[in-house]
Amino acid sequence: MYDESSFEVKEGSRSTALMSCLANVYWWMTFALMISALSAYLVGTSPELTKVFIQNRMLFFILLIAELGLVIWISAGINKMTASTATALFILYAALNGLTLSFIFAVYSIQMIAMTFAVTAGTFAAMAVIGTITKKDLTSFGNLFFMALIGLIIASVVNLFWANSTLYWICTYAGVLIFVGLTAYDANRIKQMYLTMGTDNPEAVRKVAVLGALALYLDFINLFLYLLRIFGRRD
Repeated sequence: MYDESSFEVKEGSRSTALMSCLANVYWWMTFALMISALSAYLVGTSPELTKVFIQNRMLFFILLIAELGLVIWISAGINKMTASTATALFILYAALNGLTLSFIFAVYSIQMIAMTFAVTAGTFAAMAVIGTITKKDLTSFGNLFFMALIGLIIASVVNLFWANSTLYWICTYAGVLIFVGLTAYDANRIKQMYLTMGTDNPEAVRKVAVLGALALYLDFINLFLYLLRIFGRRD
């Protein structure tokens, strides 16, 4: 016999567990942003440390390579490592990324950075909510955004040598649109990952939280940097 009350209890428990997982995702993402902001501020507001990064381009590129390696390591090796290891690597990545982002304090005023951060936070929150509450599967949109991202990367690399201002601004505005879309897609994907996986394995749930936090962290940072280009040109 069908027990409607039992079904409602199970659905309520599943919904509560999902909200708990999503809360962990956004907690770790926020914590990583705080780590990055702190390391960027400490380096970017120190003339001595800023000079080290400006005069030593090799150090800057080594950090970029290390960051890329960490992202690949976490994403590809998440199933083979513990949740604690994945979390530690994620925090390390956030700290290193803060070091490479410290240059923005030499280019933009603190007021401009703070204003852009607030706009980014508002935009990000709106898209994350849309991606979470929508009942539509955004996988097909994610594929489109990913292809657009590949195109954006190629165009940006080409423009490093071409130095065309028109292409620069096309890439900038395209970057904003792409990462706005990816924010909604990743928020939706995290929910789908959790619902597919279930709640029986706390270790797996935490790994989903770390992977989700990493994806959303990258969306936030890139959206922030593209918006900073737009708002900062008047600074």
